[in-house]
Amino acid sequence: WAIGCFCIGTNQVDLGAAADRGIAVFNAPFANTRSVAEVTIAEIVALHRRLFDRSAALHGGRWKKSASGAHEVRGRTLGIVGYGRIGSQVSVLAEAIGMRVIHFDVSDVLSLGNASAASSLDDLLRESDVVSLHVPESSRTSGLIGARELALMKPGAMLINNARGSVVDLDALADALREGRLGGAAVDVFPTEPVENDAEFSCPLAGLENVILTPHIGGSTIEAQRSIADDVSSKLARFMNNGSTITAVNMPEVDLPVLHPKQDRILHYHRNVPGVLGKINSAIAETGVNISAEYLQSNARHSYVIVDVNAGQDLAIRDRLREIPETIRVRTIR
Repeated sequence: WAIGCFCIGTNQVDLGAAADRGIAVFNAPFANTRSVAEVTIAEIVALHRRLFDRSAALHGGRWKKSASGAHEVRGRTLGIVGYGRIGSQVSVLAEAIGMRVIHFDVSDVLSLGNASAASSLDDLLRESDVVSLHVPESSRTSGLIGARELALMKPGAMLINNARGSVVDLDALADALREGRLGGAAVDVFPTEPVENDAEFSCPLAGLENVILTPHIGGSTIEAQRSIADDVSSKLARFMNNGSTITAVNMPEVDLPVLHPKQDRILHYHRNVPGVLGKINSAIAETGVNISAEYLQSNARHSYVIVDVNAGQDLAIRDRLREIPETIRVRTIR
């Protein structure tokens, strides 16, 4: 009936194939927002204070007490690329510790607090002391930050990628860091990632100074995992018990009231072509059943119709609806 992705991304599922079979796909787009925002702020501070380098030196038995290269973040400019759920959270937290925030997004979004929108990505890169990426994976964002974009950044500026591994050219970033044009980087996502723990891993950034590498754990907190589990499970339960597809990523979204005890619910998912709704209503009318409520949503390829009828005739109606050629899936709820 449905697939639950206990995460934000859904690229591990063939969404089109699932939709063609009437299988709803749900994810948890908001559940780890705070966790990613918090780790981004932590990385901004850690990079400016060179905390990982100082810690590595002590672990290696060397005492390196120095203020060289260490700075406060207060008063510095943070450029956020992608001002959605996570980017806007980072914006609020960054302002709270005294940073100036600018942002760039392909959509027209409302700036929070004292943040302001940059006129272009290039302008944001030129103006920012830290650039933090929070964009989805798409054809538009693949290779978004390459050698050209890195060359636009301020000397000594820092780059953080907690978005997707395809967004940044890691070889170009490594070159910019080795040449001293950038002051540091934090990367949590990579173009190719191991599928299991303790696997071998290599990266062009490994071994470079003031570079934080983490194994895709930006949203990995106990709180976020609990929130994801609650969110996706509740969506699956609503779909199974009520038929609601609200927030499904691959099907028309229909939000439904609780089913009345004296009614049955017919869920009909079909190809979106002219005349199907008429066939559905005719089939129901021919059984002599009264329709008490009807809900419909469509996209370019599919339609989802939910019909509440008087109790007791749902099986007869279901059999009639299955005979409609455009039908993909029919289900009843009592």
